[in-house]
Formats: sequence, C-alpha cells, structure tokens
Amino acid sequence: MATDHATQPERGVTNRLAIHPDLTKRLLVEFIRNEIRKFGFNRVVLGLSGGIDSALSATLAAEALGPENVVALILPYKTSSPESEGHARLLIEQLGLPHDKIDITPMAEPLFAHYGEMSNLRRGNVLARLRMVTVFDRSSGENALVLGTSNKTEYLLGYTTWYGDSAASIQPLGDLYKTQVRALSKAVGVPAPILEKKPSADLWPGQTDEQEMGLQYDLVDQVLYLLVDERLDPER
Repeated sequence: MATDHATQPERGVTNRLAIHPDLTKRLLVEFIRNEIRKFGFNRVVLGLSGGIDSALSATLAAEALGPENVVALILPYKTSSPESEGHARLLIEQLGLPHDKIDITPMAEPLFAHYGEMSNLRRGNVLARLRMVTVFDRSSGENALVLGTSNKTEYLLGYTTWYGDSAASIQPLGDLYKTQVRALSKAVGVPAPILEKKPSADLWPGQTDEQEMGLQYDLVDQVLYLLVDERLDPER
C-alpha cells in the first residue's frame, strides 16, 4: 500500500500531542484545588472573554472549587464584539457562576485621548492591562486568587501581554498547547459556539489570533512540540 510521505510526519506529531482528556482533567482540577487552598484561599476570580481558554479555566475551576467560588468578570471595551459577551454569558449560565460586567471604556479613553493616534497593538496592550487591573482589584474584594487563562503556545510564542493576560496567581493551562486546550474543552463540555469560533483576544474589531500572528495554531503547535518537548534543533 502506498504511503503519503508528505503527511506522515504531521500525523505522527499530532498523535504525540494528543492528550488523555479524563486524566488531564483530573490532574488540572486537583492542581487548581491544591494550589488555591494551600495558600489559604477558597475562591478565584477571572476575566471571562467568551473565548475557549477562559471558558476551559472557568470550567476546571468550577469543578475544583464549586461554581459558587468562581467569580467571572465580563470586561468589554466599546468596540468589543457583542458575540464575545454572549458566549461568556452562555458559559456563566451553563456553570452557574457568580458574575459581574464592568465596562473598561471609561478607564481607557482618557489615555487614548491624550495620545491621539495609537497603533492597534499599543491600544490592545492597554486594554489587556486594564482588564487585569480590574480582575486583581476584584480578587482583593472577594478574598480570592486570580485565575489565569494563558496556554503554552501563547507563552512560547510570546503572544501575551506583560502585566495583562500573563499576570495571574495561577495558570492551569500553562502546560497545554492550544490544540490540547481545544481537545480538553470539547471533552469537558464547553459550549459548541465557543469551541467553533476563531480564537481572538477581541482587542480591536475583526482581530483574530492566527491572522495577527500569521500562524495557524494546528501547525505551530507541531513545530513547538518538536522544538521544546522533543528538543530537536531548528534544522531538523
């Protein structure tokens, strides 16, 4: 039987990236529960964007701590997609999470007005940091720790904002590649509209992660796995 040599290596790496959903879920639920409680806390706060990463973090935390102990904040800017808020509320309703909506537009506008012309990247970083300011402030009021939502792919690519989405007390998805996040999210019942949407930080209208990076997660995860986990040199 003929072998398609062009696709064979890709299939091999994809297979090695595969996870055991039940085991992975159990390990991460125990990780969240142990890390939170060993510092004397019982609750977490997170920004719920309507995307797959924050949806998975919230779902795992709800199982670890009970949904009543996972406070979800919806943090839109005036140009944020209404779909993002709708997807966040879909998960909130499914899990039964306490939640709040805080519009960060009044926080951002004075700075944007001061400078006038600013690149999308610069404005996006401001919004990411303001969101985390809001989450950390709420964590103090709730006597809770900040639950992060960043994955391994984002960290390895540097696709994260210092003192923004990279700032958190605990990052349960930090050892999962984006494709593994998708697989686990499907297994734990994250709503289909969230699973099927294009990944986006919703930092400006029409923004998507893959378009901004010029990379597809499915492909870049394979490359990163070979470079980092299997320690192959770039030439190989």
